[in-house]
Amino acid sequence: MTPMKTFQGALAVAAAVLLLAGCSDSAPPTAGPSTIPSSTVPITPTTTPSTDTPPSTPTTPSQTPSPTPSTPVPSCVDQKLTGLTLREQAAQLIMTGIDAQGMTSSERSVVRAQKPGGLLLMGSGGSASHTRTAMATASAASTTDGIKPFVAADQEGGKVQRLKGSGFDRIPSATVQGTWSTQKLTSEAQDWGAQLKRAGINIDLAPVADVVPASMGDANAPIGALDRGYGSTPGPVGEHVVAFIKGMDAAGVMTSVKHFPGLGHVRGNTDFSSGVVDSSTVRDDDDLAPFAAGIQASSDMVMVSTATYTKIDAKNRAVFSPTIIQGMLRGDLGYDGVVITDDVGAAAEVASVPVGARATRFVAAGGDIVITAKASLTSVMVGALVTKAQQDPAFAAQLRTSVRRVLALKHDRGLVTCG
Repeated sequence: MTPMKTFQGALAVAAAVLLLAGCSDSAPPTAGPSTIPSSTVPITPTTTPSTDTPPSTPTTPSQTPSPTPSTPVPSCVDQKLTGLTLREQAAQLIMTGIDAQGMTSSERSVVRAQKPGGLLLMGSGGSASHTRTAMATASAASTTDGIKPFVAADQEGGKVQRLKGSGFDRIPSATVQGTWSTQKLTSEAQDWGAQLKRAGINIDLAPVADVVPASMGDANAPIGALDRGYGSTPGPVGEHVVAFIKGMDAAGVMTSVKHFPGLGHVRGNTDFSSGVVDSSTVRDDDDLAPFAAGIQASSDMVMVSTATYTKIDAKNRAVFSPTIIQGMLRGDLGYDGVVITDDVGAAAEVASVPVGARATRFVAAGGDIVITAKASLTSVMVGALVTKAQQDPAFAAQLRTSVRRVLALKHDRGLVTCG
């Protein structure tokens, strides 16, 4: 457990991280929020429904205003949004798992029918050339009215590297990357990103911003045991998070800093275990600084974990918590970009939650993109979002805000064609 410290201290660490990382020869990315509040007034979490009893109406902390984009949304985005049916809007909020070697027949049927807004590579991929061909086919099948899908991979390095075939470097683990200078990491990440870009991948679901205390080490199953962390203190972790983001952005590949508000203090891995709880992280924890640094460095997305944080919101897993998404991420950190779940399709942690509720509760809490590693769950999630929007005007407005946010990012990254 780390001692409770002021959130201003965490932000100061994040600011210092950016100054240090700024010594790199690569220019910082320009997309996304550019500032984080220099001070913040803690928001007292409101009482929220338990995980097993989804709310009938969306719940938002009363002290936190609804997020609004910091810059005007291009008219092209509004035109595209207006042209989408409610079901097509809902589909833009789902990222569906497909085989990295190419879609199976069942996955192809799902993608063609549902046209999800994102595709996530699962399994082990082949060569860069094979991947490029497979992803071109998958992307075409999921394109809606000139809106192309996100195509994402977990390409962190070490034990978590989806694509390893010819044309892809074998990437060292984050533990090794953490020993490098930030300049070296930015340069290497740019090369890795260029390989992904050539293969038709436009998002790397990385970097990991979780801080695993040295005292916990390998006892931390999701990060420490897999060598996925850049270090055991927030300063060095934040520096390398920024360096990785800068390299990927220079290659034209989006990033998703993860797993907010941190998996460094848990023991179980939410992919394989249920009841994973963090009983030490607090709302103004210093270990949030790497996430703040990643946001300031313009990470395109922030991924939220499925663990429960008892000192922040004991009644809801993070992905279903308005306190964590609206209050902390969008409020305290001032983040107005795309928020994405960790997997809520195949993950053991959410197995007890009805499939449709996994999508509706996340969007109601202030999130945007729902990841399901199981393609077969896509239609259920899309249908649940549509039904909820039809029954609840407030939720419908919130869903539309999320879709606009997703389309704005796609527009910025050249995935939306107008005219």
